Amino acid sequence: MDLLSAQSRIIQAGFLLAMGALWYYATASGGVHRLLLPPPGEVWKTFYGLIQTEEFWRSVKVTFWSITQAYFMAASAGILAGYLLTRSKLITDIMEPVLSGLFTVPLTLLLPIFILFFGIGPASKIAYGATYAFFPVALNTIAAFAHVEERWLRAAQSMGASRWSTFRHVLIPSAFPVVITGLRIGFVICFASVLGGETIASAVGIGHNISLSAEQMEPGRLYAWIAFVTITAVALNLLLSAVENRIVKRDRR
Repeated sequence: MDLLSAQSRIIQAGFLLAMGALWYYATASGGVHRLLLPPPGEVWKTFYGLIQTEEFWRSVKVTFWSITQAYFMAASAGILAGYLLTRSKLITDIMEPVLSGLFTVPLTLLLPIFILFFGIGPASKIAYGATYAFFPVALNTIAAFAHVEERWLRAAQSMGASRWSTFRHVLIPSAFPVVITGLRIGFVICFASVLGGETIASAVGIGHNISLSAEQMEPGRLYAWIAFVTITAVALNLLLSAVENRIVKRDRR
């Protein structure tokens, strides 16, 4: 780990510690009502009891399986669509602004349509997450393949490289780092949209339990679920960022 990475990790850890200290002070001083923000100790105790129940692991299994399916569909469709669109500059110039425009539309507005077609169960959240995550994957794939250095392509053609050789030895190495970035962003969006969809309308999953805890006025349970989601999201994002950085550094060597 270089000095800059070490400094980043220290700052991140310091930020988390500061937030925890602020949380403890706000609850210990009575500045915030326990119904709005329970003490960290109460949340930890509730979380410890929660992870020992079958309900917890059943909900985690449903949510993460939904995220896995949604992400696989988004990644596959996004990479394929992005690559095929870049085979024609005219189609790229037409479709890239269209996809960018659609991505700016908050798909949460369309969640009721997904529920109408797929029901209130996991299927609607899978479709919703896959649709939302498709756009960053496709757009990054388009950016990656559409901006490969033309001189590299001409050099490969001048040396008699076939289409497959050009794709394998020129296009993929050039586009791979940007595609990986799109896959990371797509995963984060997929994670957030599946959980968001479950929170808004679902009968199972982590999001459903968060919504149910709020409706039943159980702040300890509510914050325990939120803490689990936050820790999981941060850990996954750090892991994906580390993988992305390693791939990019290896590609630049």
